[in-house]
Amino acid sequence: MTIEKDSVVSVSYHLSSKKAGEKEESAVETTKAGDPFVFLFGSGGLIEGFESNLKGKKVGDKFDFHIAPAEGYGEHHLDNVVNIPVTAFHDEKGKMDHEMVKVGNVLPMTDSDGNQMRGSVQEITGEHVRMDFNHPLAGQDLHFAGEVLEIRAATKEELSHGHVHGPGGHHH
Repeated sequence: MTIEKDSVVSVSYHLSSKKAGEKEESAVETTKAGDPFVFLFGSGGLIEGFESNLKGKKVGDKFDFHIAPAEGYGEHHLDNVVNIPVTAFHDEKGKMDHEMVKVGNVLPMTDSDGNQMRGSVQEITGEHVRMDFNHPLAGQDLHFAGEVLEIRAATKEELSHGHVHGPGGHHH
């Protein structure tokens, strides 16, 4: 069986990334055969470059590919970096949780339309908290190296739900 639309795929991989102008890649994530990444191929939940590089592969095939930002998490956009009034982070007593709101932390946020998003705290001043709402890997070249461990046809239930069920997938 080869990887194609509506396949449940298990892979192990090492992901590293490199920002523009950097010479060395930085490790991002590693999965192992005992705890693989399991996904429904072609469901639209993964970055384009990842799926296009795996299409047609078989169990046991090794892979090693690079993905440019355009096929990964996109470019880093300065308009996604915003200053939010520090008072937006105060509780009902006018205090801020400095353990939660600190530089480097990623915070769940909701915009004025109720959309959920995550932002990285970049700076805290007396007036504002600078938040970056770009994906943490935006603007970076991605390097995936790994192996295809398992491929099977998705069940009707998995297809109707749009995700994998059972080991390595979603459990209801």
